[in-house]
Amino acid sequence: MSAMDNSKLLKTGVIGICVAAVCCFTPALVVLVSAVGLSAIIGWLDFVLLPALALFLALAGYALYQRNQEHREGEKHP
Repeated sequence: MSAMDNSKLLKTGVIGICVAAVCCFTPALVVLVSAVGLSAIIGWLDFVLLPALALFLALAGYALYQRNQEHREGEKHP
């Protein structure tokens, strides 16, 4: 994987983590959903947000792992 792809993957993971965390740990999404008139789905938000948070954490972790592997390969082959 190239460094450019790895950078995009890491940025996507971090942005996703931030968005999912804001929606999970603050009432921002609840207020937004209620304002639009979809308050019936508030009970189901955790079933979507927590797996999304886990997915973005795994994505960012994978990108960091790939970055570490590329760094190690660069050290071995000068």
